[in-house]
Order: sequence, then structure tokens, then C-alpha cells
Amino acid sequence: MTLPTELKDHQTELHRFKVRLVVGAVFVFLLFLILGGRFFYVQVMQHEHYRTLAENNRITIVPIVPNRGLILDRNGVVLARNYSAYTLEITPSKVPDLEATIDELSKLVEITPKDRKSFKKLLDESHTFESIPIRARLNEYEVARFAANHYRFPGVEIKARLFRQYPFGETASHAIGYIGRINDSDLGRLEESGEISNYRGGDHIGKTGVEQSYEKELHGVTGFEQVETDASGRAVRTLSRTPPISGSNLFLGLDIRLQEIAEKAFGDYHGALVAIDPRNGDVLAFVSEPAFDPNLFVDGIDSANWEALNDSPDHPLTDRALRGLYPPGSTFKPFMALAALALHKRTATSAIHDPGYYMLPGSSHRYRDWKPGGHGTVDLHKAIVVSCDTYFYGVANDLGIDNIHRFMSKFDFGRKTGIDIEGELAGLVPSQKWKWRRFKQRWYPGETVITGIGQGYTLTTPLQLAYATAILAGGGVTYTPHLVRAIQDSRTDLVHNVALHRSADLSLKPEDLALVKDAMIDVNRPGGTAVVAWAGVPYTVAGKTGTAQVFGIKQNEKYVASRVAERLRDHALYIAYAPAEDPKIAVAVVVEHGSHGGSTAAPIARKVMDYYLLGKLPQDKAVPATHEEGGPHD
Repeated sequence: MTLPTELKDHQTELHRFKVRLVVGAVFVFLLFLILGGRFFYVQVMQHEHYRTLAENNRITIVPIVPNRGLILDRNGVVLARNYSAYTLEITPSKVPDLEATIDELSKLVEITPKDRKSFKKLLDESHTFESIPIRARLNEYEVARFAANHYRFPGVEIKARLFRQYPFGETASHAIGYIGRINDSDLGRLEESGEISNYRGGDHIGKTGVEQSYEKELHGVTGFEQVETDASGRAVRTLSRTPPISGSNLFLGLDIRLQEIAEKAFGDYHGALVAIDPRNGDVLAFVSEPAFDPNLFVDGIDSANWEALNDSPDHPLTDRALRGLYPPGSTFKPFMALAALALHKRTATSAIHDPGYYMLPGSSHRYRDWKPGGHGTVDLHKAIVVSCDTYFYGVANDLGIDNIHRFMSKFDFGRKTGIDIEGELAGLVPSQKWKWRRFKQRWYPGETVITGIGQGYTLTTPLQLAYATAILAGGGVTYTPHLVRAIQDSRTDLVHNVALHRSADLSLKPEDLALVKDAMIDVNRPGGTAVVAWAGVPYTVAGKTGTAQVFGIKQNEKYVASRVAERLRDHALYIAYAPAEDPKIAVAVVVEHGSHGGSTAAPIARKVMDYYLLGKLPQDKAVPATHEEGGPHD
């Protein structure tokens, strides 16, 4: 049986096909229209934007870090220099697995736990796109071994970097300072000053001392290269180069040999010494003992060394010359004598009888002299030579604390000297106004009395003592103390002396100065408190010993250093200048818990002056103490 053939409506099917064809064509057209519009937007409207991005992909700006300037002493001896070495560095953003990469690297190059710890610390402080060192100072064998395996470590490379070195280690470390890696605080300061662009590619900056204060001069100007790179980021060629400008070299007033002698002279004692040329303000020696090795900080100090320095009871990181505050003790007396003469409270012939104590009118309290039984008849000259406390108790009471404050301020006691490194403390010379503002208490006459011998609230830094001594040596005039005396321009090699800032003339009467200076000369002669230290000296030296009380003793109790714990013993002080007739050096010495200035501090000053004035190396001879055996005090 034959089935009937199905009839098809060809016209309907054709119509449907045409409709689908039109819809498809329209859809395709719309797609091409959208694609064409996007092409137009990207290639025409956004042409400049994408051209810039493409150009940046092709051209890389590479900063060139300038050579840091050198620091030299007054004789051209290098105190801070640079040397080149290879470092192994990782760019975290280019490394998928840091730990695995470091583990593999350690099979080629030694990477210690300390290196890993330092890297982690730097990683926390840096951006992921920055190159961070994992090992410094690779030797040639390590460099060659890594180079042969470089292809295995994307994001890891060897760079040649300049490293800072301080060849004298701890010597003059507080004056020179050190550099360290730039931290967030440094970045903030650089951004505020508008100098952040000059530190592109650099990762170190001056942290303390001259390295910090003269950072702008030492750093120089960063250069850059325009480098063409291929698709994989490898350099193809250098398109242009702007060379960096090296930092300027600094010449200090320090004599590093003198500095070494001064530091060695302290032996096991702690303290500070500052030596100044009163003719120009050059700082010749700047000692703070104990010191520290600045080389430890260059690559980032490790935690063990940091804890050892920071937690040490000896406080080696504290700059005692700049920030150590000590009662001036009897070194204050020459200035008190000048105040008494200038304000007409004493004359050259004014004399008192010293029974061994002083009593305020209407009071029964006795302020003891250091010598039991007293010094008999004492005038101003003798009072300085034998360091008579009783005499200066009376001087202070007659002057009054506010007159003392005003006069001592002329010598910059209680003020910053303005030295060219940061961190200086001002010290303190009290006044009635100061005490009321500080304690909301009135001033008592007894406080004035002890101010007269440099005790009580009065505090000075060794730098202030040296500066005041330089003013005295200069007849009331000197220059602001400074560590840097000249700067050498790296572009021209020309050396420019640092401008000197002359202090105001104190207008002291020549006859008053002569009276005090003559007495200070006799301090170092038979009968004076520093005679033993200056036996046989071939030049004339003017000085004054001092003892600053650390621990109070009972009124009727005699101070014997050997019976007191070392940390409670008096500080020993000494100020001096020489040659007395034409001063070339002024020195202040503070020996912590040294007991007596004449037996502990003065011998240190003698070694410094002998070398500076005579070129004579010191002979290590013990100077006997004098006070406990009944000899001169201070």
C-alpha cells in the first residue's frame, strides 16, 4: 500500500528563512558596530593614554644613586668613606613564593638566620615592588655561582651597591654619627621638605651626628637613565642618561689623633670631653664615653647588638658631650667671680675669714666648706686657687639668684650653644621665675647659696662648659662651636670654609678678666687644686677643678670616696685653656664618678693639651688622689 506524499509550503519556509537571515545579519552588524565603536574609542579617543602606557612599558626610568660625600678630619684623614660590594636582592612582587625561593637560593649562596630575619624586617618596612637585599657583600665565587643559575630565579638579581664604612669604629662616633635605612619617619620628613624625589633608588639616610645634620650636602643629587626594555622586561639599550652629582666632602675641625688620645685617656671611666679652638670655634675633640661602633647600623643593626647597646647600663648611645647634664661644681666659680666683679659685689682686695662654713644671716644652718677648719683669710684670687666654698657661698648670697641667672646666660649657661649637630640640651641656670613655673614654689636663700658652688638645680653639658671656657679664654668673645669647618664641592673640587658666627662681646672689663685668669693659672701651680696633674708643664695653662655631688651625705659626715659605692661617687670636672697668654685650645672634662677633678679629670686634659700644643704622646702615669689625704679639694 502506498503512503500519501507530504505536501510542503515552500513559500512559508522561504519567508521564515529570510526573516532569520535578516535577524542574524542585523545581530552581526550590531556586534561589528559595537566592536568598531570600541576600536574607535580605544584607538582614537584614548590614543594618548594608551600610547603613554605602551611607552612606559617600553621605556623604564632607572634612578642612579649618587656617591655619598666623604667625611674627613682637619688633616684630611678619612673618617667616613664608601666602598662597592655585590648584594643579592629580591623584588617580592615578582616572586610567587618567597620562602621557597629563599630556600633554593640558600643552596647556592649562604643565607643565615640573621639574613632571613633582617630581610623579613625590611620586607615589612618596604613596598613589594622595591628590591630588598637578602645578602650583602657577596664574594666573587658566590656571584659567579648565582649568575650561572640566574634563569631559575625570576625577581632575584645581583646589584652593585655602595656601602658606608667608618674606619675608626667607635672613635668620634657621636660626632660623626651614622647612616641607616630610610624608615617611615624619614620618608615623612622628606615629603614635607619636598626632597623625596632626590631619594628615588636610595635606601639610606643620615641618622645622627654630622651624617644627619649635613645630609643634604653629603647625599648629592640622584641621576637617572631612560632604558628601553623588551616584552620580558629585559634592558635592550639606554636611550638617555642624566648622571648623578656626588655629595660634597666635609672637613671637620676634629683632629682624629687628638680624639683617639682623649678617648683612651678616660680608661675605664665614663664621661665626656670637648675641646674648642677659641679663635674660631672649631671643635677639636668631641668625646662621649663609652661610645659605639657606627658600622653596626649601616645595614640595619641586628636585634642582639641593638639590645646590647640600648639596654646597657652604661648607655653608650647617649651623647654625653651634647646631652649629658651635670652640676658644674667648682668649675662654676671663675664665672661667679666675674659676676661679683662686674656687678660690684667684690673687688680684688675684698677678703673674708673662712672658719670652714658659711651661715646665712639670722640662720643657724652651716653650709660647709670642703676643708674642715676653713682656709683662713681668703680674697677672690685665693678663693679660686684653693676652691674656697665659703667665699662663693657669700658671693652667691650677695648677688642673688636672678643676677646669677642673667650673668651666666651671657656665657650661654642654660642655653644651647648652637653647635651644628642635632640633639643638644640647654642645661639650666635657675631663677625665681623658673622655680615658680616649674614647682609652684618660692625661691629660698639657701638655694642661692649652693648655686654659688655649682650645685643645686644648676646643670650644664660638657659642651656648654667648653664653650663658656672658650669665651673666657677669648676675653669675652668667641665663635659658635662647629664640627664642620669646610665643604668641598664635588663638581668643582673647590673647598669653601663654613661661615663663622661670632658671639656677642660680653664687654667684660680687662682688669676683671685678668684677675680671674691669673687665679686660674695659679690653680695649676703649687698650692692650687690641680698642681699634681700639671707638674713640669712647659706652657702656661689656666684651669679650674670641680667636683659635682651625686649623693648627699650628712652634715657632719666626711666624704671618703672609697667608702661610697662607685655609682654614688662624685663626678670629677675640669676646665682649662692654653697657652694662657695666647689661647689656642679650651677644654672641658667630665668624669662620671671620678671623685676629684684634680686627680681624675685634669690629667685627661693634660694629655690632650700636651699632644695638641707639643705633639707629645701621653705617658700613662697614675695621678694620685689628693682630697682623702688632706690635699687640695676638687
